[in-house]
Amino acid sequence: MLKAVTLVLAAVLGLTGAQLAQARPLDQIIKSGTIRIGVNPNFPPMSSYNAQNQLAGFDIDVGNKIASTLNVKVEFVPTESAQRVPFLVSDRIDISLGALTRSTDRAQLIDFTVPLHTETMAVLTTDKIKATKWTDLNTPSVTLVDMRGNWSVDYVKDKLPKAKMLLVDSIADTVRAVAQGRGDAIVENIDFFMNFTKNYSNVKWRTLSDPIFVNYDCIGVAKGNESVRDYLNVVLFDLHSSGFVNDTWKAAYGAPMLKPIVPNPYF
Repeated sequence: MLKAVTLVLAAVLGLTGAQLAQARPLDQIIKSGTIRIGVNPNFPPMSSYNAQNQLAGFDIDVGNKIASTLNVKVEFVPTESAQRVPFLVSDRIDISLGALTRSTDRAQLIDFTVPLHTETMAVLTTDKIKATKWTDLNTPSVTLVDMRGNWSVDYVKDKLPKAKMLLVDSIADTVRAVAQGRGDAIVENIDFFMNFTKNYSNVKWRTLSDPIFVNYDCIGVAKGNESVRDYLNVVLFDLHSSGFVNDTWKAAYGAPMLKPIVPNPYF
């Protein structure tokens, strides 16, 4: 069975036999004295390089906390979004952070811990818009703002076809457009946008209370690496129960997680 999984992974990811490697179990990580954690270096405030050219952000704080529970050092490995699964399969990292959404496709290739945080697709708008639910935005009088190339553009056009659409280049640009009145609302994973609203303190921001859907982001581990996955599940229960995750999220994003994780001792 393990051989079959390896062959599937190699075919899907385009890896050669030399690139595939056996993941390090928990005891080897502890013995080595270092845990290798994949983080996205271009995803502030999840993780990015600060003015001192050091990685900082939510994932960095979580990664340092995980390493401290193991009493090992941490090596943060820059890992772009498309590299997360291949880096786990090829044993270039022990675990992957970086807003790794749990999905059935990825679950065929890697294993997931219990959720670390959520991504909530919802509406960020201002007091100028009187909508109470997201479907109220389906009107020609509303201009929605999104980023070019985002999957959510087509989703929003399909679900809210009567609304106008303004496309910009970055998260900062979307928030600026609404603040300046060029757009009325953003329909996206709003958690990642909240920090930018602090730049416009004169605007009365609000989020609609009805989320469109919630994705669950977990820590990724190599397929079959049960010792690491099970250990991280215990750690995550403690980090959620103590408030560490939510406090760290609020410090990074400037607002609480829209849909916090409720810790469950039976997972």
